Amino acid sequence: MTKTVLCYGDSLTWGFDAENLGRHAFEDRWPSVLQKALGTEVNVIAEGLNGRTTAYDDHLSDCDRNGARILPTLLHSHGPVDLVIIMLGTNDLKRGIGPGSAVGAVKGVERLVTLVRQHAWPFGYEQPEILLVSAPHICETGNEMFAAMFVNAIEQSQMMGSLYRDLADEKGCGFFDAASVAVTTPVDGVHLDAENTRAIGRGLEPVVRMMLGL
Repeated sequence: MTKTVLCYGDSLTWGFDAENLGRHAFEDRWPSVLQKALGTEVNVIAEGLNGRTTAYDDHLSDCDRNGARILPTLLHSHGPVDLVIIMLGTNDLKRGIGPGSAVGAVKGVERLVTLVRQHAWPFGYEQPEILLVSAPHICETGNEMFAAMFVNAIEQSQMMGSLYRDLADEKGCGFFDAASVAVTTPVDGVHLDAENTRAIGRGLEPVVRMMLGL
């Protein structure tokens, strides 16, 4: 039976291209790379949204970017799901959104884990596995707008890997540190070029295979 993987993330999952202010080609986005590597026995669903937070409101947004509010609906629409990959938290570090800290981000991710675990799965579907992914670290940039939005966020982003790992251990989730395979582009300090987003898909493949029992 085909396995289903839901990739729940922000612009890094959507595939934002900072160089061209557009979207990376479909085949370059990390969920697409993961899909190709896993083959037809797995259905990888890319659910990325620019600006999505873990569990905090963006009151200037033109749509709902609160990840905790949207997740239950998506679990219903994409179910049954065998694995949920959560790569969120970078936008929690923005000035004016949530607490602006790595601790606040990990608290938001903990909320998402609870939503998956307590979800009212219909038709006797089993609870999916959860894989927590900490994003590549924010870096220095000459982009004044992004530098202002993510002021003091570089050090906080570097703390997220260890905090996410600890949460994964505590909650019985899988963990992958995307900073171990990818770096952000200094074009804006936050997003990934094509090669680095592809690297996340390649890096995730063995972890996902193990968690799905493939």
